[in-house]
Amino acid sequence: MSTTTETTAMAPPAGALTVEPVRVTVPKHSVASELRAIRIVWRRDLIRFVNDRVRIAASLVQPLLFLFVMGSGLQAISSAGTHGVDLKTFIYPGILCIAVMFTAMFSAASIVWDREFGFLREMMVAPVRRSSIVIGKCLGGATVASTQGVIMLLLAPLVHVPYDPVLILGILGLQLLLAFSITAFGVMVAARIKQMQSFFGVMQMVVMPMFFISGALFPVAGLPGWLAVLNRLDPLTYAVDPMRRLVFGHLSISPAARAALDPGVTWFGWHVPALLEAGMVLLLGLVMLAVAIWEFSTSE
Repeated sequence: MSTTTETTAMAPPAGALTVEPVRVTVPKHSVASELRAIRIVWRRDLIRFVNDRVRIAASLVQPLLFLFVMGSGLQAISSAGTHGVDLKTFIYPGILCIAVMFTAMFSAASIVWDREFGFLREMMVAPVRRSSIVIGKCLGGATVASTQGVIMLLLAPLVHVPYDPVLILGILGLQLLLAFSITAFGVMVAARIKQMQSFFGVMQMVVMPMFFISGALFPVAGLPGWLAVLNRLDPLTYAVDPMRRLVFGHLSISPAARAALDPGVTWFGWHVPALLEAGMVLLLGLVMLAVAIWEFSTSE
């Protein structure tokens, strides 16, 4: 014996409100949408930089201290070794690099800041590829750091470096390459760090030795063996050296001063071309960008 139960759908009573479901349409991935995401992240970094005037001023303090305080203070004891060249003129190319380097590092730090306040999670669930977020972040940091470098470039006459269109364009190009590489390195590190204090600890542990070993404050010729090896292994060396070559190429100095202060980087006696050095900086930045993209793509 079987029993059949019939269910009758009841219509809503007359006058009752019917709520239509809200449909959310997620746009398909396209080149245009990814470029738009890159532009938004890039523009966000620029807006944050322009609105943070304290950060702009603070980022200039350390390069100015190195350039004018240390450069002027050590001039008396270094005059014999610089062959009449002002010490501030010698260290100016390195200061151009350090100004860009520290600003790029601070730009990458905002990744950790966004993670602490939950904004990074919102970006990660957006209907765009995570690689677009990383690329936009690196381009934004590079643009911000290069803008900071332009401020230091305005100080060139104060250290006896003449203005020249070729010199300015070359400096801006090298600063952009360095800023991109340092930002990519910072983003790569920030992908695995959750606290701001830890991030700055790691960056100070890595970036400061890179700066001092790079030859930004001393010639790279005649170094002790152990320091010469570290100098050749330091990636920042290959940004400082072409920057110094570019600046010294527009100075009127004696051959003895040029040989002592701008000897160039050598590998087993072979002088490394400046274009190869710039290419190494770019390649290193692209490698670290790829690692950063992989880290963000595999993170939850």
